[in-house]
Amino acid sequence: MASPAVEIEVGSRTVRISNPDRVYFSERGETKLDLVNYYLSVGDGIVRALRERPCMLHRYPEGVDGEKIYQKRLPKGAPDWVETVEVSFPSGRTADELCVTELASVAWAVQMSTVEFHPWHTRRAAVEKPDELRIDLDPGPAAGFAEAKQVAAVVHEVLGELGAVGWAKTSGSKGVHVYVRIEPRFGFREVRRAALAFAREVERRAPGLVTTNWWKEERPDGAIFLDYNQNAKDRTIAAAYSVRGKPHGPVSAPVTWDELPDVEMADFTIATMPARFASVGDLWAGIDDAVWDIEPLLEMADRDERDGVGDAPYPPNYPKQEGEPPRVQPSKKVAAHWDDQGHRMKD
Repeated sequence: MASPAVEIEVGSRTVRISNPDRVYFSERGETKLDLVNYYLSVGDGIVRALRERPCMLHRYPEGVDGEKIYQKRLPKGAPDWVETVEVSFPSGRTADELCVTELASVAWAVQMSTVEFHPWHTRRAAVEKPDELRIDLDPGPAAGFAEAKQVAAVVHEVLGELGAVGWAKTSGSKGVHVYVRIEPRFGFREVRRAALAFAREVERRAPGLVTTNWWKEERPDGAIFLDYNQNAKDRTIAAAYSVRGKPHGPVSAPVTWDELPDVEMADFTIATMPARFASVGDLWAGIDDAVWDIEPLLEMADRDERDGVGDAPYPPNYPKQEGEPPRVQPSKKVAAHWDDQGHRMKD
């Protein structure tokens, strides 16, 4: 027996939504069709956040209380108007990922059970050269949104001194994300290096509250981790306006710097964001007009290296990088097993 379905018009496209009444968010009972309508209500914002970017999808075929599928390759059955871009991963493998160019592609992805959209920080015209610097404020176990907002104020201060415009949003979980539009002149390695230098400067200004330690065992529980590795190749963050896969349907919501100190994460959900968007529009509408050059951060990185502060570990799925310290938990490191370049020596 065929599943129930409805057809919706999105621009010039017709998108078929099967099982429209399936409950996706158990706290209030929003359905798959409610999720489609949410994304239509913030259409300009979500398309601006995703436009021309390779995009990983977080799919929940039975709703967010069920199994989560991390989908890098475009799901099968896509209409011929859904566009893609080929990307390569640190492993050397490649894939064709969704590349949103219109709102109908977002609606189709929801039809394929997508809840969260996680774009790359590059665009398909130059998939190896980021045009976004991403500053991820990730609270430790004993920290939360309040501490993340404190650190965001320091981030804002440092960006202002550098002449860069930062665009803030809630993570939809516990933290804060700040994006800076940058010139796509450099590769992932250089942009990550710039992000690490920026994170270390914030750490110097907020000691104890901020950490750049990659290993969790070295991070104070009450600190905010500035995750510089979110700027490495194939690392993604939930987009502005993306719903998160939790029963109450939180949204990663753009906010102004003036309102950030007073907002709460619970203010922004699939239920509340349509009215907010209708009232204030896309708060990130000007992001593409505020392009910045990362050269000052690369100079800061050079200074750190002259002061003896070198690179930091990459995520475990990356090939060993030149100049990277030993990729092993400090508590498990046996000094005699590693050379001066951070390579493990045979026993």
